[in-house]
Amino acid sequence: MTTTQHPFIARPHRTLLALMFPVLLSLVAEPITGLVDTAFIAQLEETEPLAALGVATTALSSMFWVFNFLTVGTQTQISQAAGAGKSTNTQRLTSLALMVAWGLSIVVMIVFMPLAGGVSALLGAEGTVREASTAYIRIRLMGTPAVFTMLVCFGVMRGAQDMRMPSMIAVAQNVFNIILDYPFIFGIGDMIPGMGVAGAALASALSQYIGAAWALTVTLRRYGFTPQADIDGLRDLFQIGGNLFLRTSFLMLFMIVSTRVANIAGSESGAAHQVIRQIYVVTALSLDAFAVSTQSLVGYFLGAGDRRHARQAAIISIWWSLGTGTALAIIMVVVTAPLVALMVPDEAVAIFIPAWIISAIAQPINALSFSTDGIHMGSSDYAFLRNAMFISTVGGIIALLLIQTEAFHALSYVWLATTLWVGLRAIAGMARIYIPEFNAPLAPTTQN
Repeated sequence: MTTTQHPFIARPHRTLLALMFPVLLSLVAEPITGLVDTAFIAQLEETEPLAALGVATTALSSMFWVFNFLTVGTQTQISQAAGAGKSTNTQRLTSLALMVAWGLSIVVMIVFMPLAGGVSALLGAEGTVREASTAYIRIRLMGTPAVFTMLVCFGVMRGAQDMRMPSMIAVAQNVFNIILDYPFIFGIGDMIPGMGVAGAALASALSQYIGAAWALTVTLRRYGFTPQADIDGLRDLFQIGGNLFLRTSFLMLFMIVSTRVANIAGSESGAAHQVIRQIYVVTALSLDAFAVSTQSLVGYFLGAGDRRHARQAAIISIWWSLGTGTALAIIMVVVTAPLVALMVPDEAVAIFIPAWIISAIAQPINALSFSTDGIHMGSSDYAFLRNAMFISTVGGIIALLLIQTEAFHALSYVWLATTLWVGLRAIAGMARIYIPEFNAPLAPTTQN
């Protein structure tokens, strides 16, 4: 397929949305399941299990998201290869990424399993909160090979602009997770003992292996597998991975520090932060659906040498993302009361509401940040993404460290710092696209 035959040329908005909706389903499936986990754990009627879940999921997000380059790098490489008419490279790129993923998953389990308790303590967990979060982390770590396999397989499919199959797999996997949640968390008579927070972890790990088996089967049937190492390909993957590893590490560092500050402020603050953070992840991934779709479009057109349509895809994505972010902000404010009744312990309500409103108002800013991230990933501008995240994280952490944790509204200041952090990223990302002097891959020129 040449660029003139690509459906985006004739129907740009429709094509972007057609790619985006399946991505949206696959991206929000897991955090929605996380919300279900949170709602189930909240029924235990204590703040400690909910705070433990927040600590554990933050820690695991930090561990797993750091390796997101397995998806991002693979997706961009395959989309650019498709645009350049080099689809024969897909098997080599896929096989290499899978071998790297499996090797890294073993290393992660060996290294982090003994450190689970220390990680929980680092995030401010103590006593029963630390015990429960440590158990959750250790169980979920057993699913690392499945998580990394899906990262690669989803990157391969999305790079080939097949957004539907990852969506089907993600939704099915998370349906299994929800089905397993209740019996493992609360138990069923004498047959299955209730495990509380650890039960939620077991449900997640088992469902991840189901999803990974399906994703790997589809990928190998389509593209095959070769065990032959490609030194040049390995070098490229690790160069991409190095920049994205650092970028995601900075991102996770901010998330860790913000969670730690929220938990130090008290178990009520920690519980409220977990609810907001879980929904923040859902909204972030909703916005990221445009980023993932645009990444493939930008990569495809740049691979074909068609810079004009790559930039057009980027700008259209920005406007759609901004509109979606504004709609999310309105929805979040409207649903405040029912959300409080469903998910927030009574003793945490007064702390929750102002922080929640701040996180809602920040959604349009989030939209600009996430959409520009996807654009720059599609153009392989990885060094910029690393540097922008570093500067933003330094600014955000400075703001977090200035918070007086004994203040009643300390959690509100945590979310103001989060808004600053994401705002700095949005400014940098937009400047990279609209200011010619940056001489970036998609910066305007006299030909645009």
